[in-house]
Amino acid sequence: MINKLTLFSFTFFTILCVNAQEVQKQELDSVTLTSTRIDLPFKKNSRTITIITSSDIKNSAAINLPDLLQQVAGIDIRRRGTGGSQADLHIRGGGFDQTLLLIDGIKMDDAQTGHHTLNAALPLEVIERIEIIKGPAARVFGQNAFNGAINIITKKQLDDSVSVNAETGSFGQLNANVTAGVDLENSSHIIHVGKMTSEGYRTNTDYENSNYVLKSIFNKKSQAIEMITTFMDRKFGAENFYTNNPTFHEYEETQNSLIAFSTTFRKNNFKIKPRVYWKRNQDIFLLRRDDPAFYRNVHISDKIGTEINTSYTSKFGVTGFGIDMSKIYLRSNNLGNRNRFMSNVFLEHRFSLLNEKLDITPGVALTYFSDFKFHAFPGVDIGYDLTDNFKIYGNVGYTYRVPTYTDLFYNDPVTNGNENLEPEEAFAQELGLKYNSSRLSASVAVFNRDAKNLIDFIRADVSEDAFTATNITEVNTKGFEFDANYNFNIYNYRQNVSFGYSYLDDNILDQNEALSRYSLNTLKHQYITRLSTQLFKNVSQNIIYKYAERTTGQTYNVWDASIAVRFKQAEFTVTANNIFNTDYIESGFIPMPPSNVLFGLRYTFK
Repeated sequence: MINKLTLFSFTFFTILCVNAQEVQKQELDSVTLTSTRIDLPFKKNSRTITIITSSDIKNSAAINLPDLLQQVAGIDIRRRGTGGSQADLHIRGGGFDQTLLLIDGIKMDDAQTGHHTLNAALPLEVIERIEIIKGPAARVFGQNAFNGAINIITKKQLDDSVSVNAETGSFGQLNANVTAGVDLENSSHIIHVGKMTSEGYRTNTDYENSNYVLKSIFNKKSQAIEMITTFMDRKFGAENFYTNNPTFHEYEETQNSLIAFSTTFRKNNFKIKPRVYWKRNQDIFLLRRDDPAFYRNVHISDKIGTEINTSYTSKFGVTGFGIDMSKIYLRSNNLGNRNRFMSNVFLEHRFSLLNEKLDITPGVALTYFSDFKFHAFPGVDIGYDLTDNFKIYGNVGYTYRVPTYTDLFYNDPVTNGNENLEPEEAFAQELGLKYNSSRLSASVAVFNRDAKNLIDFIRADVSEDAFTATNITEVNTKGFEFDANYNFNIYNYRQNVSFGYSYLDDNILDQNEALSRYSLNTLKHQYITRLSTQLFKNVSQNIIYKYAERTTGQTYNVWDASIAVRFKQAEFTVTANNIFNTDYIESGFIPMPPSNVLFGLRYTFK
């Protein structure tokens, strides 16, 4: 089947490229990737990288980051409810511990568990764009970028403006936020305060979530210093999030915060970017919401880090190198008091040959963990420009992840950690084609990943109640992805249609069918399309269709839509989700919400 899909997509991909040959270069060409030490225009990279632009965000019909990321093929967001209270992030069939989230290049990994990754999700109002790197990225970012990384780039300034947004709708949803920009003579500031509440779409799924963000740039006229501070507070009913017992009525509270300072020095051919940061996550879980003494978990993790990234340009190409050091502290009534020191050294060099048509970028990451010692992970990216807009590329490399503290030490009546776990490792390969123009961006890629020591919670046989963290000996994953985004005009108004498809095949279930806690829910087939239209000056519409087939055999189709009407400085929106009332589950035992609607009003003062 994968061969037929590859042939079809390649043919369609070629037809689209021919139709767009005479069109000027697209807006994405002006984007310089910040996900690497070597600054590269978007079209010059030799990996599978997807950019979600500010206009994509506006046309997404999404109200939070998990909902937005669900619209990208190859990304599997498994939500446990609405409002972004909790969701797990997966790329190309990997687990929630195998994808790294970054904010302006700051690594937001959590040593306790990857369940907390999206606790750090920023409100859409402060996001300029999102860079999604699919495939192993350990040699670029270090551990946790096992199957990919997502870098959220925040806005740098909003001039002098204040935007007020209020929304209400199904399930007693009440959302409000204020985003203000202040541009002073030698500094600029962005402030965001938001609150999202709901009574819940079923028993014990209410939530009260708050977001606070401050982004500042000081000393703009001389050596600019950038500061970002975030605080995300979530309180939510967690009905059946972790069990299917109807009497428990679980409850959870999480707090995630970040403060970071960075600057950039440029001299001659050198670019040096130092950064210091402190990330904190707190999680309180009650198995019975009305009886805290019955079972209560409290975890507090701190990560204090510093890094220096440097690039040097010479006649031989561009060399990127850096060092990243961090110290992790965990205090937990279940996992104990733990600490870990991590150090990563990165080195890569980009060669440009054949009049810059051919690029070769070898690199290596050397990593030290105080509890898992030294590891080295090399890789190489290769790309060739067939035309100015058409590129063929490939990459190979090793990737890894050390166990989380939950993998190692967590224990409850149905879960056992394992102190003897080995780090996960994989060797991955990818081959792709991409095309970029002002009207069309498209890519097709095939990939293979041979992994060993993957960590899952499994049972030795079906008669056992407890799941134990275990290294699975060997797992092979292969897949195929196709993405396309096409712009066209009707009545001088810009329209857009995008679609993506991903296919995954692995042999995890051949080894532990019916015995695994987390591996059973992989997306085998995923298709996503979005149509954004504007037929009148002040009115725009968006329709999003998502199809999924999981390895368990479950399939579902979900339709979302939105409409926006603008009147000068005001905008009225209506967003409808799950329009045709599909019954489906993304994670565990949790049915997703039925059809629902949200009405919003935004006003901007300038």
